[in-house]
Amino acid sequence: MSGNRAYGNETFQRCKAHFTDRVTADGRDGWPVEAGRYRLVVSRACPWASRSLVSRRLLGLEDALSLAVADPIQDDRSWRFTLDPDDRDPVLGIRFLSEAYERREPGHPGGVSVPAIVDVPSGKLVTNDYQQITLDLATEWTALHRDGAPDLYPRELRDEIDTVMADVYEDVNNGVYRAGFATGQKEYEEACAGVFRRLELLTPRLARQRYLVGDTITEADIRLFTTLVRFDAVYHGHFKCNLWKLTENQVLWAYARDLYQTPGFGDTVDFDHIKRHYYQVHSGINPTGIVPLGPDPEGWLTAHHREELGGRPFGDGTPPDPAPDRH
Repeated sequence: MSGNRAYGNETFQRCKAHFTDRVTADGRDGWPVEAGRYRLVVSRACPWASRSLVSRRLLGLEDALSLAVADPIQDDRSWRFTLDPDDRDPVLGIRFLSEAYERREPGHPGGVSVPAIVDVPSGKLVTNDYQQITLDLATEWTALHRDGAPDLYPRELRDEIDTVMADVYEDVNNGVYRAGFATGQKEYEEACAGVFRRLELLTPRLARQRYLVGDTITEADIRLFTTLVRFDAVYHGHFKCNLWKLTENQVLWAYARDLYQTPGFGDTVDFDHIKRHYYQVHSGINPTGIVPLGPDPEGWLTAHHREELGGRPFGDGTPPDPAPDRH
């Protein structure tokens, strides 16, 4: 496994999704919402894919949208299904996610990314638009949501949610990558400073309210959580975002633990997958491939006391059922 030696050696630029078709209730892009038709491909290591894992759990879409989990050790042939018998996804019958991309558009530009939604009957990729997938799960898949599913993108709060998410994306979600993959000191320092500036701006907001927007969990919380849950394990050391640890910020650490302990969040997290992916795949940054032993994940289960701020995690809805089998 050669990893990806470009990381840390070439200027980092987040690529936009090339395949932006949407799975919608009215099927306007040719992909109507339909139970059992599509397969969600993720890596538990990837924060962008983890968003869709959390949304799928909270909304109760497990039976409607099947799940394929890729090996966290991505190689130069793309995400691979070596966690499955015979190294093939049992539903799609493919060894590499790139095969679904090629069926959709042979010789397509850009890389092979997760999350991805694949049309099971044709084996073709539908979309790899990580920014839109979860919004559509919340708003277009409503006919297949479980009873008691929360509204993760309430219409009356969308402008505020969009504003918060845009800031978090630029400075935090993507900022840690710009710092970690920087090829020059100035580039790194600007990105790293931006990460912590945004986290420090979020701190007083979350000191006075339990969730980012309104009094319930929304898409904004999902997007911040998937970065925070990786912060001390990989971004602090591997990506050099080390002005302070998450555990050293009392407010953000409590906020992150609150979400982690909420059904649908922590039960989708796999710290082993997270650490092995970052430290073993990014060989341009970590050429030895050594994976650190810490930090101890038990801290995520300690009391957070965020319920004292009020809030209703699921609004008028209910928690999801206990997590099913991880695969």
